Amino acid sequence: MKAIHLKSCLEPGRREAGCDEAGRGPLAGPVYAAAVILPEDFRHPLLNDSKQMTEKAREELRPIIEAEAVAWAVEAVSPEEIDRLNILWASVTGMQRAVLRLDPAPAFLLVDGNKFRPFGPYGFNDFRTVVHGDATYASIAAASVLAKTHRDAFMRELSRQYPEYGWDSNMGYPTPGHIEAIRRFGYTPWHRKSFHVKELEPVLF
Repeated sequence: MKAIHLKSCLEPGRREAGCDEAGRGPLAGPVYAAAVILPEDFRHPLLNDSKQMTEKAREELRPIIEAEAVAWAVEAVSPEEIDRLNILWASVTGMQRAVLRLDPAPAFLLVDGNKFRPFGPYGFNDFRTVVHGDATYASIAAASVLAKTHRDAFMRELSRQYPEYGWDSNMGYPTPGHIEAIRRFGYTPWHRKSFHVKELEPVLF
């Protein structure tokens, strides 16, 4: 795997938390969000945007991040909340909840993507959104790894209850096998009702 050079922080000497999510695209399961404060000298050759890492590399890195981070937190947002808020704001809500669990609290947030908003009892507004932030800042990349690995572990466990849908391999994404299982067995309580699959729409003619 080609090593990349991630920035350790935006402003040296400030306690910054990186925030990211995993699971915006699946038809089923929660969206997971993570917030991570790393030591400024944290380095690891495997650390990258989690989507660019192998499953083995993510699983290897997860306990290292959790052990060496100054603070970290992971939050899951349910399909019901996703349907109520929409997936964008459900993802933001998950990141906000994760941030509020950090101890010590961060002074600044680096958020993957281009959408966020002030939150919390004091209107926390010290943040910067960063498009492709998980490939730019180490703390966001670390958050992406934790969100992804925690979500994958949950979906593998959930698959034991619903083996027909193949969630242990497709993680709830709209693969042909998953769509065919919905066609045969219907939706489960873990499916996102606001997500519509073109292949499952009734044919009018």
